[in-house]
Amino acid sequence: MTIRNIDGSAGDADYGRIGSGYKTYRQPEPEFAKAISAALGDARSVINVGAGAGSYEPHDRDVTAVEPSESMRAQRPAHLSTAIDAVAESLPFTDDSFDAALTTFSVHQWQNLGAGLREIRRVTRGPVVIMSCDPTRLDGFWLNDYAPEVIATEARRYPTIEQLADGLGGNVTVQYLRIPLLCADGFSEAYYGRPEMFLDPGARTANSAWSFVAEEAAERAVAALEADLASGAWDARHSVLRTTPHFEGSLALITAES
Repeated sequence: MTIRNIDGSAGDADYGRIGSGYKTYRQPEPEFAKAISAALGDARSVINVGAGAGSYEPHDRDVTAVEPSESMRAQRPAHLSTAIDAVAESLPFTDDSFDAALTTFSVHQWQNLGAGLREIRRVTRGPVVIMSCDPTRLDGFWLNDYAPEVIATEARRYPTIEQLADGLGGNVTVQYLRIPLLCADGFSEAYYGRPEMFLDPGARTANSAWSFVAEEAAERAVAALEADLASGAWDARHSVLRTTPHFEGSLALITAES
């Protein structure tokens, strides 16, 4: 049985509380969208599981979106299809209904990863494409020096690449995606060269890991970062990142062929 929050969210984060401004900070990054499109190959029909506000849904294919959170469904732009209210663990489709499947920044929200992967594989004839973060690479990001509780939360929630590969089966390939300096999709590592963004409450709220951290710890982390930015201490250690075109962090694209 899948337990939902008030707005229908089926994962551990309450998007009824934290999701209202999500699409302001979490826009699709063109470089990632290009990689996703290549991974989907020539698929015409695609199911997007945990579709959220519609980031990374290809406009040149027949997309069926699935999203359990009411607040996230409400943020989908008018040009996208209406998302179906369902969860990954119980998809309301017959076997082999779609040419391909897509899920981005979603698998760490599923209550039962194995069940969700079996369902997404069941309804898909061709490739399953997952964009997620590799938890073993998260602590290399400088934010760990200021907000270790946030990084630890993310590492605990994200499934390992091995778990995803084992759950999907078939021929699995893993591509680590380089993150551009002005990345439009504001997940944590997107701000590797723009540390001031972490002083913005909206940017932090759009990263659900912050919602699991005690308010006192979050305030302490932000205050420490703000002080180091003001004093120049952050730049003394990391200024090169402000002009580094790409950052190789934890973001990965996992593609499983049947």
